[in-house]
Amino acid sequence: MAASELYTKSARVWIPDVEEVWKSAELTKDYKNGDSSLQLMLEDGSKLEHKLDPKTKNLPYLRNPDILVGENDLTALSYLHEPAVLHNLKVRFIDSKLIYTYCGIVLVAINPYETLPIYGTDIINAYSGQNMGDMDPHIFAVAEEAYKQMARDERNQSIIVSGESGAGKTVSAKYAMRYFATVSGSASEANVEEKVLASNPIMEAIGNAKTTRNDNSSRFGKYIEIGFDNRYRIIGANMRTYLLEKSRVVFQAEEERNYHIFYQLCASSHLPEFKNLKLSHANNFLYTWQGHSPVIDGVDDTKELCTTRHAFSLLGINESYQMGLFQVLAAILHLGNVEIKDRDSDSSIIPPKNNHLTAFCDLVGVTYEDMAQWLCHRKLKTATETYIKTLPRLQATNARDALSKHIYAKLFNWIVEHVNKALITNIKQHSFIGVLDIYGFETFEINSFEQFCINYANEKLQQQFNMHVFKLEQEEYMKEQIPWTLIDFYDNQPCINLIEAKMGVLDLLDEECRMPKGSDDSWAQKLYNTHLKTCSLFEKPRMSNRAFIIQHFADKVEYQCEGFLEKNKDTVNEEQIKVLKASKFNLLVELFQDEEKATSPLGPPAGAGGRTRLSIKPDKSRDTSSKEHKKTVGCQFRNSLQMLMETLNATTPHYVRCIKPNDFKQAFSFDPKRAVQQLRACGVLETIRISAAGFPSRWTYQEFFSRYRVLMKQKDVLPDKKLTCRNVLEKLVQDQDKYQFGKTKIFFRAGQVAYLEKLRADKLRAACIRIQKTIRCWLARKKYLRMRNAAITIQRFTRGYQARCLAKFMRRTQAATIIQKYQKMYVARKRYRQKQTAALAIQTILRAYMARQKYQALLREHKVVIIQKHARGWLARRWYKRCLHSIVYLQCCIRRMRAKRELKKLKIEARSVEHFKKLNKGMENKIMQLQRKIDEQTKENRTINEKLVGLESSYTTESERLRGELGRLRGVEEDAKCKGNQVNSLLEELEKLKKELSTTLQEKKTIEDWAQTYRDEMEKMVTELKDQNGSLKKEKDDLNRLIQEQSQQMTEKMARTIAAETQQLEKDLNEERSRYQNLLTEHLRLEEKYDDLKEHMSKPGHRRTDSTHSSNESEYTYNSEFAESEEGSRAAEDLTRGMDTSLTLKLQKRLTELEQEKQSLRNELENKEEQFQRARARDETEFKKARGAELEYESLKRQELESENKKLKHDLAEMRKSLLGNASASAGAPGSPAYKVLLDQLNASCEELEVRKEEVLILRSQLVSQKEAMQHKETMTEVAVHVEDVSKLKDADELKQAYIGLKDTNRLLEHQLQTQRRSYDSEVESLRGELQNVKEENNRQQQLLAQNLQLPPEARIEASLQHEITRLTNENLELVADDPTASREARVLILRRMVDLMEQLEKQDRTIRKLKKQLKVYSKRIGEMGAGQAEGQTSPGQMVDEPIHPVNIPRREKDFQGMLEYKKEDELKLVKNLIIELKPRGVAVNLIPGLPAYILFMCLRHADYVNDDQKVRTLLTSTINSIKKILKKRGDDFETVSFWLANTCRFLHCLKQYSGEEAFMKHNTSRQNEHCLSNFDLAEYRQVISDLAIQIYQQLIKCMENILQPMIVSGMLEHETIQGVSGVKPTGLRKRTSSIADEGTYTLDSILRQLNAFHSTMCQHGTDPELIKQVVKQQFYIIGAVTLNNLLLRKDMCSWSKGMQIRYNVSQLEEWLRDKGLMTCGAKETLEPLIQAAQLLQVKKKTDEDAEAICSMCLALTTAQIVKVLNLYTPVNEFEERVSVAFIRTIQTRLRDRCESPQLLMDTKMIYPITFPFSPSSLALETIQIPSSLNLGFLTRV
Repeated sequence: MAASELYTKSARVWIPDVEEVWKSAELTKDYKNGDSSLQLMLEDGSKLEHKLDPKTKNLPYLRNPDILVGENDLTALSYLHEPAVLHNLKVRFIDSKLIYTYCGIVLVAINPYETLPIYGTDIINAYSGQNMGDMDPHIFAVAEEAYKQMARDERNQSIIVSGESGAGKTVSAKYAMRYFATVSGSASEANVEEKVLASNPIMEAIGNAKTTRNDNSSRFGKYIEIGFDNRYRIIGANMRTYLLEKSRVVFQAEEERNYHIFYQLCASSHLPEFKNLKLSHANNFLYTWQGHSPVIDGVDDTKELCTTRHAFSLLGINESYQMGLFQVLAAILHLGNVEIKDRDSDSSIIPPKNNHLTAFCDLVGVTYEDMAQWLCHRKLKTATETYIKTLPRLQATNARDALSKHIYAKLFNWIVEHVNKALITNIKQHSFIGVLDIYGFETFEINSFEQFCINYANEKLQQQFNMHVFKLEQEEYMKEQIPWTLIDFYDNQPCINLIEAKMGVLDLLDEECRMPKGSDDSWAQKLYNTHLKTCSLFEKPRMSNRAFIIQHFADKVEYQCEGFLEKNKDTVNEEQIKVLKASKFNLLVELFQDEEKATSPLGPPAGAGGRTRLSIKPDKSRDTSSKEHKKTVGCQFRNSLQMLMETLNATTPHYVRCIKPNDFKQAFSFDPKRAVQQLRACGVLETIRISAAGFPSRWTYQEFFSRYRVLMKQKDVLPDKKLTCRNVLEKLVQDQDKYQFGKTKIFFRAGQVAYLEKLRADKLRAACIRIQKTIRCWLARKKYLRMRNAAITIQRFTRGYQARCLAKFMRRTQAATIIQKYQKMYVARKRYRQKQTAALAIQTILRAYMARQKYQALLREHKVVIIQKHARGWLARRWYKRCLHSIVYLQCCIRRMRAKRELKKLKIEARSVEHFKKLNKGMENKIMQLQRKIDEQTKENRTINEKLVGLESSYTTESERLRGELGRLRGVEEDAKCKGNQVNSLLEELEKLKKELSTTLQEKKTIEDWAQTYRDEMEKMVTELKDQNGSLKKEKDDLNRLIQEQSQQMTEKMARTIAAETQQLEKDLNEERSRYQNLLTEHLRLEEKYDDLKEHMSKPGHRRTDSTHSSNESEYTYNSEFAESEEGSRAAEDLTRGMDTSLTLKLQKRLTELEQEKQSLRNELENKEEQFQRARARDETEFKKARGAELEYESLKRQELESENKKLKHDLAEMRKSLLGNASASAGAPGSPAYKVLLDQLNASCEELEVRKEEVLILRSQLVSQKEAMQHKETMTEVAVHVEDVSKLKDADELKQAYIGLKDTNRLLEHQLQTQRRSYDSEVESLRGELQNVKEENNRQQQLLAQNLQLPPEARIEASLQHEITRLTNENLELVADDPTASREARVLILRRMVDLMEQLEKQDRTIRKLKKQLKVYSKRIGEMGAGQAEGQTSPGQMVDEPIHPVNIPRREKDFQGMLEYKKEDELKLVKNLIIELKPRGVAVNLIPGLPAYILFMCLRHADYVNDDQKVRTLLTSTINSIKKILKKRGDDFETVSFWLANTCRFLHCLKQYSGEEAFMKHNTSRQNEHCLSNFDLAEYRQVISDLAIQIYQQLIKCMENILQPMIVSGMLEHETIQGVSGVKPTGLRKRTSSIADEGTYTLDSILRQLNAFHSTMCQHGTDPELIKQVVKQQFYIIGAVTLNNLLLRKDMCSWSKGMQIRYNVSQLEEWLRDKGLMTCGAKETLEPLIQAAQLLQVKKKTDEDAEAICSMCLALTTAQIVKVLNLYTPVNEFEERVSVAFIRTIQTRLRDRCESPQLLMDTKMIYPITFPFSPSSLALETIQIPSSLNLGFLTRV
C-alpha cells in the first residue's frame, strides 16, 4: 500500500534521539509524496519538524499499535525494526517486570539485578511437559524444549548462552542445569544431578571474579555436556573450559578483584585448619589488593568457602586434597608478595630470609635457595654450551608473575579434570544436552589479546547462529509450500577469514612468535602491510602505529598490539618448573607430572576433562623436552573453537541472549543505549532483519477468521474458512505481494498486520459510535420521561400538600375554639375548687385542734384514775396483810397456851392408880388366851422344826442367790452414783446453756439496736440517693450503653479468640495429618524402590529365599517379624552379586527411620486430637462452671448450714435418748423425779436455744443481704438494676477500691474454678484408673474365655460358672476388707448375681437340650436326603417328586453366624480370586458394594472365633500385600484404585464396627453386636489398614490428576466456552494452542464429563459419601491450582474477556457441585483464588478506590500473585487500557503488611489431609451371599 495511506494524521512513528536512541512522535499532518519533512508532535506535547534525507527519502519507522506492545515474541510485532524491539523489551522489563522475551528462536534475558521468585520447584513443574509457545518466555521453557526435542528427535541438543560480562550468562546456564536435574532425575542413587549442580560453586570460586560490570563475572568459557541414558535420566556430565584469564591472577584493574577463591581463603584465615597457610587479610597481599575492592556487598566470603568445600566433598575430593589445593593457592599469594630488588642495571636479587618466599617454599615443599636463584636468573642453551644469565628486576618480576599464572592454570585444569572424573559414570550415554556459557562480544578502552580471542569466538558463533536462523526460515516456507526467494543476510565469513585464514591475524602472530627477535611493533607492521589495502574490514588508527581496528559483526574494535606476542607465547622459566617438580609436596608434583606431555599451558591432556579436550594432540614423535611450548595460545584456541563449532553443528542449538540493562547494577533500570549496543552485538536484530525480509507475521486460517470476523459481511462467510479468508484478504489488501497463502497459515509482510488491525479498530470504533449514539438517545429519552413523570408527581404532591394545609388550618381553628372553651371552664372550676379546698382545710385544722385538746383532757383524766386505782389497791393490800399477820400471830399465841394446858393435865393423869387399873383391865383373859396359844405354837413348833430341816437346804441355796442379787444391787447403786455425777454435769451444762442464752439475748438486743441504727442510716441514705437519682439517669443510660457495648465487644473478642484457637488447633491437626500422610507417601516410594531391588535380586542368576516373603510382610507385622524380614533381606543381598550393598543398607536404614518417624507422628497426631477434644470439652465445662459458680456458691453455703443444723439436732436427739435411758435404768432408785425435772428443763432450754439461733440466723441473713445490696450499689455489679449508684465511684480512690474488690472477687471465683478443676482432674484420674482396671479385667476375661473355648461344651459352662463364683468371692472379700459396713449389701448383690447365674445356667441347659433335639431332627433329615439321593440314582424322576429337600436349605440362613470358614492352604486361592484377579469392570460391577471387604472380614471373624492368631495374622498380611500388589500393577487405572479404596475403607469400618468397643457399637443392632470379635484386639492392624487406605487415596489422587492434567488448561483457559468474547492476537513464531475447539481439543464439557465419570465410579463402588466429598475437594483444588498457575505464567491469558470466560467456567463447575449435592464439601472454597483472579481481571484498575476494592476483594491471593496478574494484564482490544505502574505500586503499598508466603504459584502437588469418618454398615453379615462368579466355593458359611 502507498505511504500516504500509512503516514496520515495521528499515525505514530519513531525518530532517532541522542539520549533515548529512539523517540516516539505523532504526525500532525498527512504525509504526501514529495514532502521534504514531517510535521510531528512529541509525547511531551512539543512540536517538531522532522527533515527527510534528500537522497534516500526514507520515512521514519512506524510504531506498532498499542495492542501489540509488550508481546511475548518480538516476531509477533507487525513492524519489525530496531525501535519496535527496543520499546517492546523496555515495556516488558520496566512496566511488567518481565525479564524474558522471545525473538523467534532466541530467548532474550535481561538481567534484573534483583532476586526474583520465578525459579522455584513449582515453576519448574509448571513448565515441565509444556510446549514452548504455551507459556510465557522463560529459561525453563528453552530447557524444556531442548529436553523434549532430545527425547522426540533422538538428537543431541545445545543451549548457547552468550552476552556481555554482567548480563547473567552464568546464572542462566545454572538455572538450565537445575531444570534438567529436577525434571529428569538420575538413573542411579548416586545423586548425579546434585553433583552436576555442585560443580557450579567450585567453578565460580576458581573461575569467576568481580569486574567493573559484574560482581560474579566468568573469566573463562565452559561447555558442559549433561549425559542422559535411554530413559533420558541424568547419568553424568563433562565440562570443557576455554581461555582462562590467567592475567587476572597477577593484575586487576581498579574496582575489580582477583578470583573469588583467594578472598574466601583470606576471609577464613582465622580457622584452625588454615593456620599453617600463614594467611591474613586480603589487603596484605599484592595479588588481592591491586583493585582496591576486596569486598563485595552482600557476599560473605567465609560462608562461600564453606559452600565451596561442601561442593568439593560432594564431588569426592577429600579433605586432604582440599587442604592441598588451598595450600597451593596460599603459596601463589605469598609468591606475589616476594619483593625483588635491583642489584645493578642488569641483575636483581631477593633479600635473604624473605618471609613470603620462605612461606612459599614451605607450602610447596621446595628449597629456599633454588627458588631464590631461579627467580632472578635464567638458563640459556646454545648448540654447545649452557649459560646462566641474570635478570633485571622488571624481567624477574614478570617471571615471578608468569610462574604464578602457570601454577594457577595447572591448578585450574587439575580441578576441572577431577570434577569431570566425579561426574563420569559407567552407564552408557545415550544422548546429551550441552550448555555453553561463553563470553559475549567485548570492547573496552584498551583491548588486548583476551578481547581479540573473545570477539573471534563470537564471530564464529554468530556465523553459526545466522546460518541456523536462515535454515529455519527456509524450512518453514518450504513446509508451507510458499515460493522461496533467497533472503540476503549478513555473512561474517570475511571477518573470520581475516582472523583465521592463511596469512591472517593469528597466522602472522604465530609466525612472529617463532621469530628470534619478534616484537609487537614488527607484528603490527606486518599486519599493516598485509591487510590494510586488501581487506575493508581491517583499518589502522590515525594516531597510532601499535594498534589495529577490525570491523566485527557488532562494532569496530581497536586492539593494542602491546603484549600480544608475550600472551600468545605464554612462556615460563623451565628451571622454575624443574624446581617445582622436585617438590616434596605430592599434589604439586601431580600438577606438573604431565608438563612434558602437555600441548597447552592452559589445560591437561585431551580427554582429561578440561578445556583442552577440544585441542589437537601434539605429535609424539617430535622432541618437546628441550623447548617450553610448541603450540601458541592462539593456535590452541583456534583448534578448540573449531572442535566446539563441530560439536554445536552436530546438535540442535537453542539460543539465550543475555542483556545487561545498565552499567550501574541498578534493579529494573533500563539504559536504551547499552541495550541497543548489545542487541546489535548478540544478533537479535539480525534475527529480526531476516524475519522482516520475508513474511514475519503468520496466522492460521482459524485464527485469522476469529480475529477479523468483524471485517467480513454475512455474505462473505462461507463454510470453507480458508476460502473465506482468501476472499476477504483480496478485498482488504489489493497488493497480493503483501501476503501469501500457505497450507495451514497465511503469511504477511511487515506492516500488514498493523494495517489490518487499523481496519479492525476503525470498524469497531464505528460500531462503538453507533452503539453509543443509540444508547445516548435511549438514555436521553429515558431521562426526559423520568423528568416528565417527576414533574407530574411533584405537581400532584404540591396540590395535595396545599389541600392538606387548608384542612389542617380549619381543623386547628376549630380545635382552638374548643380548647379556649375548655380552658376557661377549667380555670373557673380550678378557682372554685381552690376556695373549697381552703375552707375545708381550715375547718379540718380547727376541728382537729379541738379534738386533740379534748383527747388530751380525757387522757389525763384516765391516767389519773389509773394512778388512783393502783395507789388505793396498794394501800388496801398493805392494810390487809398487816391485819392478817396480826390475826395469825394472835391465833398462834392462843393455841400455844391451850396446848400447854392440855399437856399439863395429861401428865397429872398418868401418875394416878386409876389409870393403871384401867390399863390392866382384861389382862387375865388375855394371859389364858396366850397360854393356849403357846401350846398350839409348841405343836406348830414341832411341825415347823420338822419342816425347818427340809427347808434348811433350800435356804442355803436361796441365800446364795440373794447374795448375788445383793452384789447386783450394789452395782446398780454405783451406777446410780455415776448417773448422779452425770446429772451434776448436766446441771452444769444447763447452767452454761442458760448463760449462753442470756448472752444470746444480750447479743440479740445489741443487734436489734444496731439494726435499728442501720435501718435509720439506710433510710437516710435512701433519701439522699433518691435526691440524686434524677441527676444520674442520663449517666445511667450512657453507662448502660457503654457497658453493653463493652460486654458485646468482650463477647465478640472471646468468640474470636476461641474461634482463632480452634482454627489454629484444627490447622495444626491438619498439618500433622498432612505431614504424616506425606511421610506415608515417602514410605511408599521407598517401599517401591525396595521391591524393585528385590525384583532385581530375583532375576535369573539369583535365588529368592523365603525371607523375601517375610520382608514383604515386615511393614504390617510385629517388631519380631520386622527383624526377621531385615535378616531375610540381608541374607538375600548376600546371595546377590553386582548389587550396591551400601545403597541397600541406606534404604533399609532410611526405611527404619521412616517407620520410627511414622510411629512418632502417629502418636503425636493422636495426642493432638486428644488434646483438641480435651481442650474443647474443658472450655465447655469451664464455661458452664463459670456460669453457675455463683449459684453453686450459694447452694454450698445453704447446704453447710443445713448440715450443721442436722448435726445439732442429731446430737440433741442422742442426748435425749441417753437421758431417757438413764432415767429408765434408775427408775426405782431414789431421786428419779429429779432426773425427769432436769430433762424437762433441758428440753425447754434447748428449744428456746433453737428459737434464739433461728432468730440470730434470720437477722444475720438480713444484714448480709443488706450489706450485699450496698456492695452491689458501690461496685456496680448489678448493671441492669443499680447503675445509678455509680456516682459514688467518682473519686479515683473509690474507683481503685472498686477495682480491687472486683479483682478479689475474680480471684475468689478463679480459686473456686481451680479447686473444681483439681477435683475434676482427680476424678478423671480415678476414672482412668478404674478404666485401666476394667481393661485388665477385660483382658483376663478374654484369656479365660479363650481357655474355655478350647474345652468341650459340657465343661465350658461349668468352668465359666466356677470362674464367675470365684470372681464374686474375691469381690466379696475385697469389699469386706475395704468396708465391713458395705459387706452386707455386697453379699446381697452377690446372692442376686448367683441367682442370675443359676437362671442363666438353667437357660443354657434348656438351649442345649433344644439344640440337641434339633440336631437329631437335622441328622434324621440328612439321612432321609441321603436315602433319597440313593434312590435318585436308580430313579431320576424321584428328585422331581420330592421338592421338600431344597426348601429346607434357606431355612437355615437365620442360624448363620456371619462367618466364613476356609482352610489354611486355601488362603492363597482366596487372595488370588478375591483381590488379584478381581476386575472392577467385570464381575465386581454386579456385586454388593464392598462385598470383598465383607468376605474378608467374615473369614477374619472365623479365625478369631477359633482363636487362631497365626491365621488372623497371615490373612491380614496377605490381604494388605495383595492390595498393594494390585495397586502397583494397575495403579494407573482409576476404577481399580477407586474400587480398592472403597473396599479398604469398608474393611476398616468393619474392624471398628465389630471390635467390641462401645464407641463403635452404639449404632449396631443386637444381632450385629453378637458378631463382634471375641479373642483378638486388632487396633494395631486398624492403624496399618488406615495407612494403607491413605496410600490408596494418594494413589487415587495421583491417577485422577494424571487424567485431569491435560484437560485443565485447555478446558478452563484456552477453550472459548462463550464464543466470540475474546479475540485472537498474533503470537509470532512460538505458536500457542488454539482456543477454537478442534476434534482433539479438550473443552469444559470434557472436564465435566470426566468429573461425572469419577463420581459415578466412586458411587458405584460404594465409596463413603464423606470420602467422595474429600476426593471432589481435591479434584477442584487441582483444577483451580493448575488453572491459576497457568494464568500467572501466560501473559496472553490475562485480559478482561478471559476473566469472563474463567468466571463462566467456574459457574459451570459450581452448577455441577450443586447437581451432585456437594456444595458443602469445601470444593467451592478451593476455587476462590481462581475466582478472585478472574474478578481481578475484570474490575477497574485506575483510582485509589479501585486499589482499596482490590485489596479487600483478593483475600485468597497473595501479594505476589496480585501484582503478577496486574503486570501481565494485556488488553485484547484497543478500547482496553493497561494497568499503570503507579497503580501497581499503590497495590504493593497497601498489601505491604500482609503476612503471607512469597511463593508465586500454588502447590499443585499438595494433597489435603485425608480422614476416614466411621461409617457403620446396616448390612447383616449372616445375610450375605457369595456369588459363584467369584470362584470362592471353598469357603463355608458358618
